[in-house]
Parts: sequence; C-alpha cells; structure tokens
Amino acid sequence: MTTVDRIATLEQVLGGLMRRYQERVPDVSAIIDAMVQGGLIDGPEAIENDHIAFRTMGVPHLGIRSLERIFLHHGYVRRDAYQFAAKKLNAFWYAPPRDDLPRIFISELRVGDLSEEAQRIISSYTDEVQGDPVDRLDLDDAAQVDAFLHRGLWRLPSWADFSRLGEESEYAAWVIYNRYYLNHFTVTIHNLPDGYNTIATFNAFLKRHGFKLNDAGGEIKESPDGKLLQSSTVAELIDAVFADGDTHSISGSYVEFAERRPLDAFAHLPAHELRREQRREGFEAGNADKIFESTYSDQTAKRV
Repeated sequence: MTTVDRIATLEQVLGGLMRRYQERVPDVSAIIDAMVQGGLIDGPEAIENDHIAFRTMGVPHLGIRSLERIFLHHGYVRRDAYQFAAKKLNAFWYAPPRDDLPRIFISELRVGDLSEEAQRIISSYTDEVQGDPVDRLDLDDAAQVDAFLHRGLWRLPSWADFSRLGEESEYAAWVIYNRYYLNHFTVTIHNLPDGYNTIATFNAFLKRHGFKLNDAGGEIKESPDGKLLQSSTVAELIDAVFADGDTHSISGSYVEFAERRPLDAFAHLPAHELRREQRREGFEAGNADKIFESTYSDQTAKRV
C-alpha cells in the first residue's frame, strides 16, 4: 500500500471516529452551529482538529502498546511520554503524517497500582481478551478498523462493578463501560477570527451560549511557558444500560479547545503567516491532568 493510499485509509478511520463521536456528543453539533451562526466559521470543515484522545487499560494484550499500532501503521510517530501520579496514568502523544491531520493522545491506566479489589474487577472483564486484538485486524481495511474502535472488547459491566471502580478511579469506571470510544476531539482556537482566537475569548463565547466548562484547576489550563492554553466542556451524560439491565446516567465524552501560541523565534510574525511547526507543540501534563476531570462526577454534576 502506498503512502497516499495509507493516508486515505487513515482519513476514513478518522472520519468514522468523528461521525460516531458526534452522534454521541450533542455538544459537538451545538458548538459548530453556534460558531457558524456567529460567523466564526463557514461550516464544520473549517474547524482544525488539534487532537483526539483515547483512554485504555494497562493490562496484558491491551493498553497503549496495542492501540497505538493502528496509528503507527498509518504514519503517526510516537513522541513525548507523560505520567500522572495521582490518577495512576501513563500517556504518549503521536504526531500525524500530515499537518492537517489531528495529533493523537493515548492514555493508559496503571491497573497494577490500584487496590487488589479494583484489579480483580477489571481483570474479570479484560481477561476475556486472550490476545492482542489488533493482531486480527487488517489495518489497511478502514471499515474493519472503524468497526473495531466502536465495539466492546469485553462484556458489559454490572452497575455494582462500575460503581465500585468509580469510587477508586473514575477513569477506570469510564473505560470499563466506554472502552475505545473517542474521549474527545479538540477545536483549534488560535486560527479563529479576532475576538474569538484566544481561550479566554472563546470560553466567554461558549458560556454566552450556555455550554458548561470544566473548571478543575480553573477554566483555563495553561502550561508553565504560557504557550499552550486549553479548556473543555463538561462531558455529556449518556443513558448507559448495564449488564443487570439497569440504566444509569454516566459520563460520556466531551469537547476540548486548544490555543497554541507562537514559539519565541516566531512571535513577531503575523498570525496568518504562522505555520503549525512555529507554534507550541506537544502537550503539558499539568493541563492534561485537569482536562481528564471533564468526565469526573464533580464536573458532570453541572449537567444535572
């Protein structure tokens, strides 16, 4: 398969992820509609997707080392590693094969750092996966990869197991139910029109339209160098059916926003002349740590 064909397949996979994510997260269409009506963009195709993110379980046959294979195959390159001690997470970000494609951020729960009870609950589900499921995929078949990213790898959890995991790790509870569903996509803010092209001004726009923002660590998450600013909505609540037949409202996915400021060497350039590589790249652990909490109950309580 040629590089052109591989990127075409990748675009189909990314398109499938976004279609299903948009169906599941009404905020996506509502935010796009508000941006169109406000004259910020002409249509959804004008939005630059800064990055998308996945959550995984660090258990045999799964986790980062399994999921990343799909994207490495299609030309993504693994970059910096991150650790989140309090949340017991590891993560990497991946640079795309072409600048108009989103970065990817994949995190993984360090399951072995949880209590024995939580480990037992998780393994009772993930032990159903007897080998790396990516081994069975034709990674050049976009439809097959798309289907894989939207199906369960283990049985539906019980409400009791979900609730117990949530007491110790809301991340663990999210993954045990949602599996590989896209956790979020990210609207690039700095290329929007003046008056909306900073996180501060765009957050104000969102709040005027009634969107609820994650305020863990403040509504604006800023890197120490001041060049990466992020915010996010509070996750949508979904009606989740559990193995025992009960339906409960739980956290689904959310929308993120990112402003990448110019590197010092290019700060003198007009905004319209700046290229992607001339702006702050990568991620910031302190920012991401608080963005994770967009699905946490103290934030989603704002939806009730």
